[in-house]
Amino acid sequence: MAIGAALLAGQSTGLARQPQPDTGGVTVQLNDNTAYDLGLVNKYVHGDSNVALAQCPGEGLKAPTSTTFSSPVLSVGKYDYGPLIGVPANVSADVELKAGTAPGRYPLTVNCNGKPYTATFTVPPRQVSAVPSGSAHAGDGSMAS
Repeated sequence: MAIGAALLAGQSTGLARQPQPDTGGVTVQLNDNTAYDLGLVNKYVHGDSNVALAQCPGEGLKAPTSTTFSSPVLSVGKYDYGPLIGVPANVSADVELKAGTAPGRYPLTVNCNGKPYTATFTVPPRQVSAVPSGSAHAGDGSMAS
């Protein structure tokens, strides 16, 4: 009993959590981690499909069809208003990076039941997609002696 009381006392003093803003259960993010690829949440992935995701209270499991995404650097495409398996979201939309967007941090906003909720995502620099001419290529024999 004394140990339990000490644990409870410890939880109420030094281990108190900082207050979090009330979002009414609404979440918004870009992409989601998969079993094969971690570190995707709120990171734009060049050369792959990217999806805006949100959990917005609605009727039943679906988000209201008035729910929309916006971002100054993303074009928003096809919406899906319904729950997703394995992802805490009930609305999603295909997104593409607008041409000329520089690497950096940008907002992604969902308008849910007339209120905006925003997350920040990262656009990393593009990887080099072409091998310089004249360079060695793995497996082509150019390094053989």
